[in-house]
Amino acid sequence: MRLIIIDGLDAVGKDTHAKLIKKRYDEKGERVVIRSHPESDNFFGRKAKKALLGHRKIDKLFASAFYMLDVLRSVKKYYGKKEYDTLIMVRYLMGTAYLPSRLTKAAYTFFENFVPTSEYMFFLDAHPDVLLERVKNRKETEIFETFEELLKVRKKALLLAERWNIVDTSGSPMDTFSHIDRMLDRLDRRK
Repeated sequence: MRLIIIDGLDAVGKDTHAKLIKKRYDEKGERVVIRSHPESDNFFGRKAKKALLGHRKIDKLFASAFYMLDVLRSVKKYYGKKEYDTLIMVRYLMGTAYLPSRLTKAAYTFFENFVPTSEYMFFLDAHPDVLLERVKNRKETEIFETFEELLKVRKKALLLAERWNIVDTSGSPMDTFSHIDRMLDRLDRRK
């Protein structure tokens, strides 16, 4: 099974690119599933989403904890299953970057050693100014969608993503996907 991980900050294009990647492999006749966290099909995902929309300081911790449980549930339910050729996990390990700084690296290291990883790990990146422009017209903003939060989390996430394929998503989605598509070709040839 090919495991593709798409991660990055809010509004960076994770779901958009996961769908484009799915289409790429669908067109090759593969069986592909996307798990985009937090998922609404289970208790942990619903709790994570509710906490993300909260405004209390404790909501940040709740969002991260329930998000991680949602990811673990997806791993258990979908990873390594014969009915899929490709599993795309959206919002996977970088949820740990949303934890308080003193917990970030330890939580990332723990989960990196606990959940499956692959060469197909993509950290989608853009400056917080670009991201805020993308979220400004949303009906509901999440607890981490402020310039200060995005800047702080981005700094932590980029340190954690040292072994990831980092992709700048500041341009158009199709330009960005063209770059990802070439990276996928290279990775698939190695497989």
